[in-house]
Amino acid sequence: MPFVTSGGAGSTGDDDTTGPGPGSTPGSGPVPSSAASDLVAARRQLLAHSDAAQRDDAAGLRQVLVDLHDFWLTTKGAELGIRPDSGFAIVAVGGLGRQELLPHSDLDLILLHDDMDPARVAEVADGLWYPLWDAHIKLDHSVRTVSQALQVASQDMSAALGLLEARHIAGDESLSALLISGVRRQWRTDIRTRFPQLVESARDRWRRSGDIAHRAEPDLKNGRGGLRDVQMLGALAAAQLTDGMGTLRPDSPGAGLQTAYGRLLDIRTELHRIAGRPREQLRAQDADEIGAALRIGDRFDLARVISDSARTIGYSVDVGLRTAGNALPRRGLAKLRRSPVRRPLDEGVVEHAGEVVLARNAIPSKDPGLILRVAAASARTGLPMSASTLARLADHAPELREPWPAEALSDLLVLLGTGRHMVAPIEALDRTGLWGRLLPEWGAVRDLPPRDPVHTWTVDRHLVGTAVYASTMTTRVSRPDLLVLGALLHDLGKGRGADHSVVGAELATQIGNRFGLWPQDVATLSAMVRHHLLLPVTATRRDPDDPATTQFVVDTLGGDRVLLELLAALAEADSLATGPGVWGDWKSSLVSELVRRCLRVMDGEELHRPDPLTDEQRARAEAGGVHVDIASVPGSHTRVVTVIAPDGPGLLSTTSGVLALNGLRCHTAMVQSHAGSVVNTFRVIPAFGDPPDPGLLRQQVLQATAGTLDVIRRLDKREAESPVPVASPPEDGTPVAVPALFAMAPPRVLWIDADPTAGSGPVLELRAADRIGLLSRVSAVLERHGVDIVWAMVETLGGTVVDTFCLRLPDDSPARRSELADAVIAVVPPPEPPRETETPAPTADSARGGVPGA
Repeated sequence: MPFVTSGGAGSTGDDDTTGPGPGSTPGSGPVPSSAASDLVAARRQLLAHSDAAQRDDAAGLRQVLVDLHDFWLTTKGAELGIRPDSGFAIVAVGGLGRQELLPHSDLDLILLHDDMDPARVAEVADGLWYPLWDAHIKLDHSVRTVSQALQVASQDMSAALGLLEARHIAGDESLSALLISGVRRQWRTDIRTRFPQLVESARDRWRRSGDIAHRAEPDLKNGRGGLRDVQMLGALAAAQLTDGMGTLRPDSPGAGLQTAYGRLLDIRTELHRIAGRPREQLRAQDADEIGAALRIGDRFDLARVISDSARTIGYSVDVGLRTAGNALPRRGLAKLRRSPVRRPLDEGVVEHAGEVVLARNAIPSKDPGLILRVAAASARTGLPMSASTLARLADHAPELREPWPAEALSDLLVLLGTGRHMVAPIEALDRTGLWGRLLPEWGAVRDLPPRDPVHTWTVDRHLVGTAVYASTMTTRVSRPDLLVLGALLHDLGKGRGADHSVVGAELATQIGNRFGLWPQDVATLSAMVRHHLLLPVTATRRDPDDPATTQFVVDTLGGDRVLLELLAALAEADSLATGPGVWGDWKSSLVSELVRRCLRVMDGEELHRPDPLTDEQRARAEAGGVHVDIASVPGSHTRVVTVIAPDGPGLLSTTSGVLALNGLRCHTAMVQSHAGSVVNTFRVIPAFGDPPDPGLLRQQVLQATAGTLDVIRRLDKREAESPVPVASPPEDGTPVAVPALFAMAPPRVLWIDADPTAGSGPVLELRAADRIGLLSRVSAVLERHGVDIVWAMVETLGGTVVDTFCLRLPDDSPARRSELADAVIAVVPPPEPPRETETPAPTADSARGGVPGA
């Protein structure tokens, strides 16, 4: 395959494409016999057929053009004495060198000579170049010895990349072989110092030309995900740093790198033929004709093919550059560096050499949830998933059983709660076919171009972008898990030929049951998808002052306050992810006012209380002493830890802190009291390996209670040593470390007044991002302020916690509540500061999801 073995992008001018030779390739049509004497007439004749039945297809046309020019150059060279052992050779680079010559490509040629007499060299060069100039054929040429060409290649990156594609055409083949082998040997030798320049030149090109997958009029050659990127992978393969093909399977979306490259090459060939001149940017007015010529369909079908191919190439480039960077040869003291340390990230998941990989004892064939754990670890840390790990998961990981285990859903929620950091892992899963394995319904919207020009992105990237924005609003709602799930699924019904809200609601029910949600949560998720347009449409198209408008919304939602707040957040996230200017002050004020009026109509708020204790828990509490018990949840990694101990100050902080110190991530917790003892029940997941022995936990609880174990100090040390930096990659892909304690959404503290007849105090509800030992830290703050915790209910939903504490305050006043809220907020992760150019979803400088003329 030329683009794998030949090297980087074209060097000495416009690079291009391929085709069959004069009357030699079956099915391509004969080349006129006048080709040797009239090259221009032959080219015109090839492009003159307007009847699709008579003209060559894109690949056939490229091959005919290559063989036509090869024939002409060989014949003309023979006339000039350029024969074997003549000391002269004609070498092609660029499109002709790769055998990928487009209808209006430049000819990139080198006349090599073996240090011949200058007069003879000038005579041969003039005899070769002047006929081409006289024929008005665009020509980029040079005349050099082998040593001169190698010297230029050592100093000029473009020249080096072009010579990596060099191909012998005519004359002294040993002279051409000397150049080709020499430039490849020189490239491999110098790659350590030239690699940074190669990467920087690619990034400059991407900044100028944008992302092909998300441009209305993409540059097929120079844009990110374009033809030059595949040629760059070829250059890295020539340096023996990558295999040039990535690790995509043929059944992955895009069908692998070779197929994606061929599709873009065919589109670019037809663009040249239709435009009648060299053009790299696909314009809207040409899209329908190109789609018809290639039998793809209309401009929307063409846009989908372009997006799919460009994203496949873009992913392969990411993997290729990362692999090449890690494979660069070491010199000097760098050779003495110790091998990278494998650091645990999750059960079966470790970090190695800056990538997320599988632990040595991980068995993908027996662990269906491993895919999501790997993706969640990647999003949390900002480290890319190893291509070999993804390939291994694609080959061996089984389907998740239905309904999903609770840990799998939790890992999905963690992934969806990481804001813009989720985009890269989801894209990697999607390109390798793993995302479609988790969500088979995704295939209908993958690379689906929007029909409405107000939409910036393809439907699948819009869904991911909506989840990105929704993750910054999780503390606004009481069910952050349903918010991010609804954001991910709300437009999943598109592309199916019916009302996408109705179809999507049915799909959401199906998916919610697969995820293992409770029936009432499935109903809420389905209602979110069914009514995700209700608030913005009603607020902007009906009279907000008419009581019937408010009553209509309340009746439609069945008076469900939780659903109303979820739809309000989803409406904003959906609008922000649609495109610039869709969500503004006017629309925001209308929707907010409508929500406020609906809440007035709806009745109060239900106060949740914990379930009663079991008989066994009551008996142990009455017996006194400290009891620690760990029970397994069948079929999962989850454990239930019960700690019963005499009541005293700081007990909740110490017990929850001890669990965190032992790598037990708390997902839910319930704190109750009976007969002078506290019964703390924690539902936990070990971060790595098996949980500790209950006896060890009991001993540490006793030490912490006695003051000989400083839990908070140990937690701070553990957090500082945690290998979980959140990376915030900018558009050019360079990882930028961001402190791990930043949250996607700002924390919130809500106060709920309890029923006075119940004899309990007010309820504090904390909504914030999770961190190591958060429950221990928050409860320690409350206890330091002299507050008694009557009961507590703790739940971790993805990366967001919703912790509810029923408190007994010695002085219940607004000032006291404000002081407590400030103290609690001080120990939770603050919201992540915006970057200089904030791009939660893919950048907003592109237009309409790569749809020409959408």
